[in-house]
Amino acid sequence: MQVARLIQAGVNGIYTNGTAGEFWSQTEAEFDRLSALVAGQCERAGMPFQIGACQVSPQLTLERIRRAREFNPGAIQVTLPDWWTPDDDEIIAVLRRFADTAAPVGLVLYNPPHAKRVLSPPEFGRIKNIVPGLIGVKVAGGDANWYQSMRDEMAGLSVFVPGHHLATGLNLGAHGSYSNVACFQPQGAQAWFERMRTAPAAALDLEKRIRAFMNRHIVPFRDVQGFSNFALDKLLAAIGDWCDLGTRVRWPYRSIPKTEADRLRPIALDLLPELLSYEVV
Repeated sequence: MQVARLIQAGVNGIYTNGTAGEFWSQTEAEFDRLSALVAGQCERAGMPFQIGACQVSPQLTLERIRRAREFNPGAIQVTLPDWWTPDDDEIIAVLRRFADTAAPVGLVLYNPPHAKRVLSPPEFGRIKNIVPGLIGVKVAGGDANWYQSMRDEMAGLSVFVPGHHLATGLNLGAHGSYSNVACFQPQGAQAWFERMRTAPAAALDLEKRIRAFMNRHIVPFRDVQGFSNFALDKLLAAIGDWCDLGTRVRWPYRSIPKTEADRLRPIALDLLPELLSYEVV
């Protein structure tokens, strides 16, 4: 149901196993079923798709890459090893192995703020020169200096920033987002993305209000109450109410009660009507 509604919403593409997909808690059988389901539906609909082969174990990541490659996705997303902080040589070694295993499919490196090693634009640029199979990075972004460094150092890489920063990011040189705003409301997020090209001032105004809503009503669940980022993503989807997803996350992490989504929905509709006044049918 979720994949079908995303396809109906007309998003630019679909991918599996970002943070909201809780990839670290999946069994290998679950990973295979999810990959096959998404690949099959997207292929039938002509929808571009990527598969996240992320795992905290690099050995399991390699196995997931081998199986994901058989679905011929547009790219395969990976993370760096997680138990111990990898040094430069170890990062090159693991990404070379991942890229060789994925070929001819390209890699996107998911490097979130909580990674053991958060890479800088010059580090990404050096890795790209050594590992040509790396075609994109999913990162938190930064200030104007970060974007300038990105433009100077990261030629040849597609750079994906957080969804609620996307209008600013595109203006400064980013290429897109694996979007938490699409998690919020996919049809509204797609309309907003198109507005970034046709009406950039209006798109920036909406970004300002999205970020204000996030900072005031969503981020405190993490920073004050200690909920996980993926619990926040599930909350956003429940507020958007575009698919019956619920707010439950997997054990042992805590779930935000669905009553909070019901409480916040009218606030979000009042502040962000052009984002949330859609119904995917």
